[in-house]
Amino acid sequence: MRYFILIMAFISLLSAGADWPSDYEKALAQAKKEKKDVYLFIGSEYCKYCDKLEAEVFSKEDVMKRLKKDYVLIYLSRDIDDIPEQFETKPVPKHYFLTKDGKVIYTTIGYRSVAGFNELLDEVKAAK
Repeated sequence: MRYFILIMAFISLLSAGADWPSDYEKALAQAKKEKKDVYLFIGSEYCKYCDKLEAEVFSKEDVMKRLKKDYVLIYLSRDIDDIPEQFETKPVPKHYFLTKDGKVIYTTIGYRSVAGFNELLDEVKAAK
């Protein structure tokens, strides 16, 4: 029961609190409209590192402010959502940075601390 509650809290935080849609096509349409790139986070309902990333990184206002400034956010669960076949779903957490047209700019896997996630955002910016 405890795991169920944690999973539901994780899903609700990602979808409501962070305004992360779970529809890939709608996210691309929003990115085109807002002239932003896309950050696609693929996780799993059973991934302790996905939960840790959400609790320790995505819960930080400065991280979310930086992400939302440059990206349309999308969260897809490999356990629940239909994920376009061009994206690998293992291992998770999986991070994809995409153009507004869906072209991959940068991809990586795993948990990162706040400092590490900010470094990742810097790496992606340099890769563009």
